[in-house]
Formats: sequence, structure tokens, C-alpha cells
Amino acid sequence: MDNGEVWLNGAKALLPETVKLRRKIHEHPELGLFLPKTVAAVREALDGLDVKIETGPSSSGMVVTLQGPTQGRTVILRGDMDALPMPEDTDLPFKSKEPGKMHACGHDSHTAMLAGAVKLLHAHRGRLAGTVKFMFQPGEEGYFGAVKMIEDGLIDRHPKPDGAFAMHITPNVPTGMFTAKAGAFMAATDVINIKVVGKGGHASQPHFTIDPMPVACEIVLALQSFVTRKISAFDPVVLTIAKIDGGTTNNVIPESVNLVGTLRSVSEHSRKRAKEGLAHVAKKIAEAHEARAEVTLTPGYDVTINDGRMVDLAAASARELFGERGFMPMPSPVMGAEDWSYVLQRIPGCMVFLGVTPEGCDHHHAAPCHSNKMMLDENAMANGIALYAAVAERFLDQGLPAR
Repeated sequence: MDNGEVWLNGAKALLPETVKLRRKIHEHPELGLFLPKTVAAVREALDGLDVKIETGPSSSGMVVTLQGPTQGRTVILRGDMDALPMPEDTDLPFKSKEPGKMHACGHDSHTAMLAGAVKLLHAHRGRLAGTVKFMFQPGEEGYFGAVKMIEDGLIDRHPKPDGAFAMHITPNVPTGMFTAKAGAFMAATDVINIKVVGKGGHASQPHFTIDPMPVACEIVLALQSFVTRKISAFDPVVLTIAKIDGGTTNNVIPESVNLVGTLRSVSEHSRKRAKEGLAHVAKKIAEAHEARAEVTLTPGYDVTINDGRMVDLAAASARELFGERGFMPMPSPVMGAEDWSYVLQRIPGCMVFLGVTPEGCDHHHAAPCHSNKMMLDENAMANGIALYAAVAERFLDQGLPAR
């Protein structure tokens, strides 16, 4: 058998137990940095394998190391494990049993596929010209889990990885297909909080007050104009005010109004420009109305930047496994965010998307990640396992060309 057949046939053979692990994790989703049930399920799945398992003090993060017969390069493969704080509204027989928690972003499948990749590569470890590390990461959904694992020394520990690869499922790409792009792949994210402070009073006498409500509304509209007039269309940002909170009843003008939103950007230049500009706009509009705007910007994840050489390597691996349509170039970044960005700042690598459109759905209309109705085609997980293995072997054999 050639390389593609080895990995694809092996992944298909592992699919039933991968599905079983995914469903087990899906039924018991956990949030944040400490995921004892999920980690226990992974450890049980890997029981008996000749691998080294390392953990750190600040999270449930776990690195599993598989050594090939020769010393050489090292590659790290990642799967995140945490769920989202939201209800699940599907009819799946294995739907979440934990109220207010759901694996709506596919991390259950990432974990199961990575565990499958450990087994597959372990079964063929004689083919590995180096070392494979498997990064089981908690806390991707806003908890900086990758940073915690970096700070715990789990990523850079000897042998330090020379390359890094991750994948993320999406129901909005045809099932089984992979896609990615070099450069900016996913956005940076920052949380916007604006408190507009005025002077409260009776709703029938607004001239005796400084009504913060119309000031807040003017700020929301002005921020949209700011984005289109002051930020380059070729280096875009997305600025959304998603919540306006103020007032108590119909005949009272409140003292203050709170605006909450998100800022997404695909370069540090546009990110900096947008943060400075939105604060300026909010404060000056409030000032024009004799009110005050208090602006707080909470940094989120940095831009996820793919190394084009690793994208090319992943594309070649996918096409070897699944033919020319196994990998399709991605035309533009996605405005979601990923803490995988912090690993890619240290190690040349990339992330790709794996399409998992449920059977009978059009990928354009499938419930997306973070939807309470998100579902996925579990058969596509075999493709994910196979690509993890193929990328690892190819990287250990070839490395990346010099920049």
C-alpha cells in the first residue's frame, strides 16, 4: 500500500471507536481549563499505548509524545477539548446531558480525531522519522488554554516541535473536504465595553437630564461609519455592538447605558487603528452631548497566521489522500478567533478546516459552529484522522523549505 492507503484505511478502521469516544465526550461537555471527565475519556482511549503523557499545573492540558525509531524532527498536532456554555437543541440520542453546556464548536470531534491519530500513528510508528506530540488542549473558548500550556512548558519541552498542525471542523464546508489559506487565517478578537454616563431624570422632562440613551444609539451608528470610512477595505475589521443595556422602566431616563460588543481584525495594524478610533469616536460623541463615555477594551486572541509552507504540505497530503478536490484554497480569512494563534507565533505551522456537513444538508445552510442546533457528519472524522497522520509523516520526512 502507498502512504495514502495506509493512513486512509487505518483511519476508516478506527472510525467506530472514534465515533464512540466523540459521543461519550459530547454527552458530558465540560467548560474552561479543567476537564476531568474529558481527560479521563482520552486517557482510557489511549490506555496500553507506548507513549509518554505529560501534564501541567494550570489546566487539564495534556501532551502525548510518540517517538519513532529514529531521532529527527518533531511535529505537534492539536485538538481542543472544551465545550460552550449554551443549551443543545438537537434530537441526537447522545445529546448533552449537562444543562447549559454543549459541544457546539466540534471540540468533541477534534479530541476524538486526535486520539484516533495517536492510535493510527502508534500502529505505524516504524514509519516515523522523528517524534510526534499530540496536544490535547482545554480552554480554547476564551480561556487562553494554549497560553496556559505554553506557560507550563508543555509545548517547548524537549524535543521542541519544529512544526505545528491543527484542524477545526465546520458544517459549512462540503463534508470530507479540507480548506485553508496562508497568512491571516482567523481574526484577532477584542471585547468592547462602553459605558455612556449622563444624568437621569423624568422621561417627560428630558431637558432637565443628559439622556444617555440617544447618545449610546448615536455611538453605535457612528462606529459603523468609522469602520467603513477609516479602516482600509483591504485590511478589514468587523465591529459589532451586540448588547445595549440601560434603563428600568418607561418613564425614567437612566443615569447610564452600557454597550457591549466585539472587534475582529486580521492584522495588528488594523486592530490598533480600530481600537484607538472607536475609543475616540465614543468619547467625542458623548462629550458633544455633555455626557461621558468610559471605554474598556479587553484583549482577546491574536490573529491566527498560517505559515504558507505548512499549508502547502497539508494541501499536498490531503490531495494525496482524497484527490484534487480533497483540498480547496480558502479565499479569505474567517472572522472567528483561535488561541492556536499563540502556538503559531512560536512554531511554523497552520490550521485547516475540515468540512462536516450533515447528511441531507446543503453546506451553505447547515447550522454553523456555535449554533444550538449544530450537528456534524461523523464519517468525515476518518478523513481528519488520516490527514493528521499523513501531515505528521510528511513533515517528519521532508520538513519545511527554507524561507
